[in-house]
Amino acid sequence: MRVAIASGKGGTGKTLVTTNLFRVAQQQGIPVSIVDCDAEEPNVAEFLSAACIDCYAVTQNIPVIDASVCTFCNQCAEYCNYNAIVCLPESRFIVVLDELCHDCGACSVACNHGAISERKKTLGKVRTYHPGPTEAFLESRTEVGVYSPVPVIRSALKTAGNHHLNLLDAPPGISCPFIATVDHADYVVLVTEPTPFGVNDLQLSVDTLRELGKPFGVVVNRAGLGNRLVYDYLNKNGISLLAEIPFDREIARVYSEGKLVVDDLPRYAPIFEDLLRTIQNPKNS
Repeated sequence: MRVAIASGKGGTGKTLVTTNLFRVAQQQGIPVSIVDCDAEEPNVAEFLSAACIDCYAVTQNIPVIDASVCTFCNQCAEYCNYNAIVCLPESRFIVVLDELCHDCGACSVACNHGAISERKKTLGKVRTYHPGPTEAFLESRTEVGVYSPVPVIRSALKTAGNHHLNLLDAPPGISCPFIATVDHADYVVLVTEPTPFGVNDLQLSVDTLRELGKPFGVVVNRAGLGNRLVYDYLNKNGISLLAEIPFDREIARVYSEGKLVVDDLPRYAPIFEDLLRTIQNPKNS
């Protein structure tokens, strides 16, 4: 089963929920893995003590145009759906915009003069860790300056093993990286907070998941903070409240130290144990 832990905004507690669910599953002897899909700001490694056993680069092909061979016919630019090639025939000028290239290969097909070759560009890296004999952790990390982490996320998800339980720590928001992650999930846990920003971004996430046809439920983090708007929204829309994590300074302290709540504050362990049981038998919203 693949479970994505996601939210419409950053800082709601996705990694808090993901890492503590991992620990609870680990304690119960369930084969479990985490894939850190927040490739622009991965931080799961801060909470799990494990050595990296494998690392590989995720690359894409970028066209290289030999201006001495090019006839400036503009065919390659016309074939490119992403406007990654700028060709000015009258000025005999042509350039490839790396950031817009999607590695589709259309320009190479379009060129009849052999002016286009390809080079590799590193988009990011995927690292594999083994915290225990039946556990795995994969981290996707995008290179600085790469505008889209989606290829790196997809590569990490492809590499992830077929464990009994796969936890996908999703990137914030509802843009392409979020879609790339939840698209692989059997169930989505949305983490929110009882604040106006939390409710607004929760609504965006819910609308997106319903459009995708993904079953989901909601965890309210920092319960007791703010107002009741998030609960009114859940009740009005028939959305399952999976768990509440209290607004507690001690939880913030443990998290800021890179520790797990279920280890340092065992009184909160039942919250994550109950959540684990619930998501293994999910109800569609």
